[in-house]
Amino acid sequence: MAENVTLARPYAEATYQLALAANALAEWSDVLEQMAAVAAHPEMRACIDNPRLPAGDLTQMFLDAVDGSLTADQKSFARLLVENRRLGVVSEIRELYLELKNAHEGIKDARITSAFPLDDASLIRLVADLEQRFKCKIQATVDVDPELIGGARIAVGDQVIDASVRGKLAAMSVALQN
Repeated sequence: MAENVTLARPYAEATYQLALAANALAEWSDVLEQMAAVAAHPEMRACIDNPRLPAGDLTQMFLDAVDGSLTADQKSFARLLVENRRLGVVSEIRELYLELKNAHEGIKDARITSAFPLDDASLIRLVADLEQRFKCKIQATVDVDPELIGGARIAVGDQVIDASVRGKLAAMSVALQN
């Protein structure tokens, strides 16, 4: 996967710069989402991996499969990906693009893992607290993991807040062993 990220990075950065200049960050985000979904489809994967399929045919098939009307820049981007045999890394391009877009907009992703499902009011309070702590907008993804026993584990960027019972028991175990 590290190779794919390395291949995808220049495309993501160029796409981000193009979208930023055109004030179309959200539109490109949507298009990259659609392109990633199309490129991940098993039938399209078979076409992408077929070295005998002419680039023009693959480009047309890919553009036809992507919903909506694409701008000239978006069509050129798809052609460039096909010509350089990079359709297989569209998902990574999308992920890197979203990181750049979120950094520009002051948004950080937070992965909240809770022992129990969070109701809407609790999630709203938790996100508000995280936004105050990290001084940015938080885009939260919530998972449920009963093995935490209680509490939650929150990862924002490279910072982790482990307020789970399981985490506290592990810390207590380490303290007792020392």
